[in-house]
Formats: sequence, structure tokens, C-alpha cells
Amino acid sequence: MKIIESGTGAEAGIRAANLIAELVRATPTAVLGLATGSSPLPLYAALAEQNLDLGRVRGFSLDEYLGLGAADAESYARVIRREVIERLGLDPDLVRTPDGLAPDPVQEAADFERSIRAAGGIDLQILGIGSNGHLAFNEPPSAFDSRTRVVELEPSTREDNARFFDSLADVPTHAITQGLGTIGEARQLLLIAHGEAKAQAVARAVEGPVTEDFPASLIQRHPNATLVLDAAAASRLQCARV
Repeated sequence: MKIIESGTGAEAGIRAANLIAELVRATPTAVLGLATGSSPLPLYAALAEQNLDLGRVRGFSLDEYLGLGAADAESYARVIRREVIERLGLDPDLVRTPDGLAPDPVQEAADFERSIRAAGGIDLQILGIGSNGHLAFNEPPSAFDSRTRVVELEPSTREDNARFFDSLADVPTHAITQGLGTIGEARQLLLIAHGEAKAQAVARAVEGPVTEDFPASLIQRHPNATLVLDAAAASRLQCARV
């Protein structure tokens, strides 16, 4: 595991973007796992400044709320389109997000899992981290071998995400998420975090016990995981970083 510390969230975004740019320059058809939320936004902003041709990059979103379609302002499909596809010049036909309005969400999850395998797997998975240690929407406890599936969101996760909605009551209660087994099969994990609010979760993920009760501890088992943190998010770590 490699830990990169930068002074600010914007600086962390630049360093994370450099890692993705290096991959895409070497492999223009790279498969990226795309995260939403506030943590990866500095990364996407910095990547947009690189004038990099991402037109052949393929992408798979980490998750999607059930009950929200691509036209909903807070759906992850809409966020990915706005913050990633349009901002970075990806081909929308090469980016897939689970359908939050699928008539059979269980089948949609299985189809999404198969589509990742059909693409040859994910080369680099972008990740944030939840305050309770969730990765994507894998709430504790989640099996390390879990696959893309329908999950119920913890109250704390809904409360954390309520800032994106008009009220807590508007936050969906369920989602489709890549499983920890799916995430763990990516050839590289890139977790980005900034702010003091993430410091405890980061420290536990990096230096705490590896346990399904804290899903983000999965990163300790991965052979090629990089964490890019600002100073606040790294403030509780005891281990060395660069």
C-alpha cells in the first residue's frame, strides 16, 4: 500500500489525477471504476486540466440509488455525466452506471457484474471512504467476496448524503453497488480522501484490523492500493507516507 499526502484537497486531487493520466497514456482503452460524492471531485477537476484524450476510456460507476433515474439531478448517472463524461470528454456509450429504475434490480446488478467481466475487468478503481468505513455502498458488515448487488443504506450514510438532497426524507433507502469482491478484483485501487471528518475512517482502514465489519479495511489486502490524502485526512495515521 502506498500513501501519498498533500497539503490540501485540491493538491491531493492533482496527485491522484496524475496517476490516472499515467495509466491512460500507457493504455488509452483503460477501464476505470468511477466514484461519486465529494471526495473524487478535486481529482476530476485536476484531470480536466490535463488536456488528455479520454475518448476511448471505458468506465463503470461504483453504485446508484434505487428509485432514481438518469434524469434525476441527484442520481449518480447524472453526476457521472456532468462531472466525468462531459467534463473529461469520455464517450457516454463506453460508460455504464447501474439503472436505478430497472424493473428487476437484482437482475440489473447481475447484468452489471457481467458487463465488468466482459470488459476485461477494471484497471483502476477510484474510491472514496464513508465515515462508517463503507466502500461504494458496501455498509458494515459486508462480505469481502460480495458481488454487485442490491443493498440497504445505513441511517448514517443517508444522513451523510442528505446534504445533496432537499431533505433526509428524499435520500433513497436502497442502492445497487459493486461488491467488495468486485472492487477487490480491480488491478489498482485509488482511494482519495480529504478533510478531518475522514481522518478516523482512513486510520482505521489503513492501520486497524482487516475485518468485514469495516469494509474499507479491504485495501490492506490489495496488492496495488494507493491512498491520496490531504493533511487533515492523514492526520491520525501513524505509518509513513510520501
